[in-house]
This record gives sequence, structure tokens and C-alpha cells, in this order.
Amino acid sequence: MPDLLIEIGCEEIPARMIEAAREEFGKRVTDLLQRERLTVQRAEAAIASFSTPRRLAVLARHVSSQQPNVEEQLIGPATKVAFKDGNPTPAAEAFARKAGIDIAKLEKITNPKGEYIAATVVRKGRSAAEILAEALPKELNALYWAKNMYWRAGKPERFVRPVRWIVALLDDESLPLEYAGVKAGNRSRGHRVLTSAPVTISGANEYVEELKASKVVADPAERLAQIRKALDAETRKVSGARWREDAELLNTVVNLTEFPGVILGSFDRAFLSLPEEVLVTVMRDHQKYFAVDDASGKLAPHFLAILNTDGDRDGMIRHGNERVLRARFNDAQFFWQADQKIPLMERVEMLRSVTFQKDLGSYWSKTERIRAAVSSLIEALVKREVSISKETADKAALLAKTDLTTELVKEFTELQGIVGGLYAKAQSHPEGVADAIYDHYRPESTEDPVPRSLEGAIVSLADKADSIAGMFALGLQPSGSKDPFALRRQANGIVRILAEHNLSLSLEQIFSVALEQYRVATELQGKLRDLKETYTAIAQFLRERLEFYLRDVRRFAYDVVNAVLSADANYVVDAIHRAEAVSAVRLTDDFIAISTAFKRIKNILRQAREGGKKWPDEFKTDHLLEPAEQALGARVTETRDRVLSLRKGRHYQETLNHIAQLRPVVDTFFDKVMVMAEDDKLRSNRLALLATMQRSFSEIADFSEIVTEKSAGS
Repeated sequence: MPDLLIEIGCEEIPARMIEAAREEFGKRVTDLLQRERLTVQRAEAAIASFSTPRRLAVLARHVSSQQPNVEEQLIGPATKVAFKDGNPTPAAEAFARKAGIDIAKLEKITNPKGEYIAATVVRKGRSAAEILAEALPKELNALYWAKNMYWRAGKPERFVRPVRWIVALLDDESLPLEYAGVKAGNRSRGHRVLTSAPVTISGANEYVEELKASKVVADPAERLAQIRKALDAETRKVSGARWREDAELLNTVVNLTEFPGVILGSFDRAFLSLPEEVLVTVMRDHQKYFAVDDASGKLAPHFLAILNTDGDRDGMIRHGNERVLRARFNDAQFFWQADQKIPLMERVEMLRSVTFQKDLGSYWSKTERIRAAVSSLIEALVKREVSISKETADKAALLAKTDLTTELVKEFTELQGIVGGLYAKAQSHPEGVADAIYDHYRPESTEDPVPRSLEGAIVSLADKADSIAGMFALGLQPSGSKDPFALRRQANGIVRILAEHNLSLSLEQIFSVALEQYRVATELQGKLRDLKETYTAIAQFLRERLEFYLRDVRRFAYDVVNAVLSADANYVVDAIHRAEAVSAVRLTDDFIAISTAFKRIKNILRQAREGGKKWPDEFKTDHLLEPAEQALGARVTETRDRVLSLRKGRHYQETLNHIAQLRPVVDTFFDKVMVMAEDDKLRSNRLALLATMQRSFSEIADFSEIVTEKSAGS
């Protein structure tokens, strides 16, 4: 069975887009082969995806060269229409012609609608070459790119960059495929600088090695290993030194190179007087260099640059990189010294001329809103006897955005917040204030730490909540994959801060405070949507972010997360505790049984409600006639009081175990009692009993959301 190779070559693709495109292309080809029945179940069958800045490729092994034939049964007209007095009618003759068989081979079948004529036909499978030539261009055209382009006037295709060549092979046979005016063949291209002649791919299975011979390492995992090995080798030239691990930077340079190499460079030791954060940011974010630490773990006056070539024999590349870095460091040093001439306190007024968002005003206005929110949130924490410095948090909130007026942040925007913290420390502000400013943008990713101090955490919460509230109030919430204001990231940060600082603030409380600042802002009147509707949209958005945190970060099972958030999604810390409790008991027999019972209760109440049935809020004990319902009523009353006490103390696992002990009486109730009785009084009281159970025992989790073996298979 042949191997399939499809490679699309183009101008350099932005590094940030390559990984997702490679994965999507691989999945599209996989799905296409499965959909068209061109794959077989073999242990050695595999699909591999490759990428470099100039190409995306998929290699699929053991592809069927021909679709298998398919036998199918076609249903024709009813027998009484197809035959009259035993003779075929024109309807039968037309059906036989359509099926391509002799009329004598027509069959009779019986289905729920009656007797019909039928024909068994064999659909001949198409060749893989024919199918792939037709389908692969559509898959290429459907690839998602954050930004793409037209490059042929009047032509419809769009791609991230102009397409220059296509390789499409089944073993060594070229597919008759064309995309964007480029006909596929067996000719690829090697490294842009290190080779000049086209690369002829002799067969799909030879792709990786033949590209490597032309100085292109197609496999990103192999390039990563090559880069790491070269980083280690170059670092060993400095005694005791180690290069700084940086997963994001490694991923970037892998996607910037086709044949990577590494050089070790140096810079003037005098620059080490600048803060390490500034030096590393310049190297990492602006030059894509790796920082080097000395034997004591401090920043060394060296850097590691990744080349897209096979070496630097005369040292010219190293000298060029050192010269560029020296210029960048000189700029940073100048800005650092010049910025110090204006203290942060004097920069507060300068924020009036820095726009936060065109409809939401300046950063000065945002600062005032943040300060007011910080004050309200601290007041709530103090009432809960949480130890926190209001003065530190207020000063940090006042100065948090002032570094946006500095030349250093204007030049190196990645340093916002960090520079403010460094300047605050250099200008002798209290350490707590400096740390809170430094941290207030954190966390900026799932790997980034949350603010170190409680004061920093509150400033960060207020800042993020203000941004989310303001954008939602303007109707600028995230949509699909679009999130230009990074509101999902900020909401994720809020959830993590609450979780990791164990703060008992509710999401409703945080955003009520944030929205209140917009309500009282007279200059924004008439620009904002209804704030009640805004909060409803924010609450749903936050629930999704909390669901993401519980499922993807804390790794709780999806049904546990659904059960917990169906009960309440307002307190992050409480939701975590409840999820832990449900996870601990969910596999016990009693809990599985009671979860199944709650599914039944939920369905009974829903059907009764849809049928127009009504029932009181509370059941009446003297209306319980059957022994089984009397026993359940007594246990519900007894258990409800105990559950309330345990739940108030947040003894959630004990609470769940106590609820699970209802299993025997619940099982007996459903076995012996007809809930939907003909008698209105009996029926409404029994429905009230079930509704009381559902209301009283579902505040930790909605048990009906738990997937049991029975419900999973139903």
C-alpha cells in the first residue's frame, strides 16, 4: 500500500501560527482519508506532520490506492405501484434503470411502511489519486489562519503567505493536483541560503532524509532536540554557566528555523548594573536570544543566538548580534536613567493623556476606578478578619499604571508593570508597594505565577475586573476565537488569584464593585449598555472560565465540574472544595445510586412541570399515606437539618456521604410509590417531597449531572 506525501511550500510563515496550522493540516488529512475509506487498520499505519517556516507537510503511511467497493440496497417504489397483475410498471422499469440492474433482479422487502421493491447494487470505489486530487485543495483552502492574504489579482484563494510549490506523491507517483495556480509534482525546495537547486523527492517515504540533505530539518521535534544540544555545547564554553530554560522561546526559534545552529555572544559587563528583567526582556523578546546564568545563578554577560544556518566560521554573525544587542542595551540604559528624573507620583497626572480605551477614557480615570474598587474589596476582606494593608494597596493602585508614561515602557512594552515596580523600589517606595505594582498584571498565562502579596492580588483583581466590566459594557466581549482585549486571559487570572490566595470574595461581589464604578462615572453616561444585562453576560463568561480552570487546570472530571457549577459558580474557592468532595465520593455505590435517583427526580419534576402540574414549596407529613413515602419524608426532614449544619461548616465530603445514606429509603420509595397518582392531593404532595429533596440536597452539586455507568451507556 502506498505512502501519501503532501507538502505545501510558501513564503515564510509567522512563527506563532505554524504549530496550530501543522496540527490542523494533519487532522484534516487524517479525517479526509478516514472519510473516503482510504486508510486501513494496521499497527504500522501512521500519519506524521511536519513544518518549517516555509512549508507544511503530512506523510501518511499505508494509504489504500483504491476505495473498497461498497454494496448497498436501494429502496424503490411500493410493490403495488411497481407491479400490476404481476407485470412491472413503468415505475419499476425506471427504478431498475436507475439502479443499473436487470428488472428480473429486483427484490421485495418489507419495512414498517409496507412492502417495497429494492435493488442491491455495488458502488465501485474510486482511486485514491482521483479523490485526493479533488479533495486536498479544498482542505488547503479551509486551513484557519489568524491573518491571510490574496496574492493573485482576481483569484479567490487566500493563504497565510503566497504559495510557491506543492509536492503531492503516492509513493513515487505525482498526484494531478493544483492549488493557487501551482501544479503539484515531486520538486520541493531546500534551505533558502544553504542550497540553490530544487529538491527532487524520489518517494513519499524519502521526504525527510532528502530534505535533510538539502539542509532542511522537516521535523520540528528534531529541530528542537538539535537546538537544545547546540545550546548545551555552546554554554559549556563558559565555565559553570547554564542557559536559561524558556519553553516559549524554544518553541519560537524552532518555528523560525529550518536548519538551526547556535552561537555564543557576549556583552559589556557594565550593563549588568541594569535590572535583570530589563536585560532579559531585551534579549528574549526583541532579539530572540537565550540568557545565560553564571555558576552562582546570576545573569552572566553572555547570550545565545539561534541561527538558521550551519555555522559562523568567521565570527561575523556573532559580531553583528553583539553590535545590535549593545545598541539595544544602550537605549535601555538611557531610558532607565532619563525616566528616573520624573518620580512616579508626578506621573499620575500624566496618565490623563494616556488613553485606556477610546470610549472608556484615560488611564487616569481607570486608576481612580481601580482605587475605588480596591478600597471596597479590602473593606469586604477586613470584615472577614483578613489581614491586609489598605495603605499599601491604595498606593500601589495609584501608581500601578504610571510606568505607561515612561520611555522604557514605550520602547519595551513587555515591561509594563515590571518597570513600575522597579522604579518604585528605586525611588524608595515601600517594598510592599513596589512588589504589588510589579505583580499587578500577573498571571498572564497558566504558567505565570499569581501576585506574591495579598495587596498585589487585590490590585490585580480590581484592574482585570475593571477591564472586563468596561469592555462588556461596551459590547466588546470575546466572540469565537476573537479576543482582542485578552479578556479570557484576564478572567482566567481572576479565577487563579482567588483560588491560589484562597480568597472568599465572590465573582458577583468583584464585578458588582467594578460595574458600580462605571455606573457613577458621569462622563461615560450614554456610552454603556444596561449594566444589569452586562452583569448577566459577564456571569456566563466567568462561569466558562471557572469551568476551564476546574477541568483543564485542576483536572476534575467534566461531570464533576458540571455538577458543582450547576449548584453554584460564584465562589471560586468554594467550587474547588465542592469538586474535591464530589471527586472523593463519586465512585462509591451509594453515591452512584443516589445520583441515579436524582436524575429520575429531575426528569419527573420536569415532565410534571411541562404537563402543567403544580405543587407546594413544602410537602405535608400528614398527607404521606404509604409507609415508603412516610419513611422517605421522615429521613428527608432529619437529613436536611444535618446537611445544613455540615454544609455551613464546609464539611462537604461528610455532607455528601450523609446524603448518600438516603439510598435505601429512596430506592424503596420509587419501588413502592406511584408519584404521578390520579389523586391531585397525593400527586402534588409527592412532587413537593421530591422537589424538597432536590432543593435541599443539591446545593453542593447537582447530582443529576454525575455520569453513572447506566447513564453513560444510555
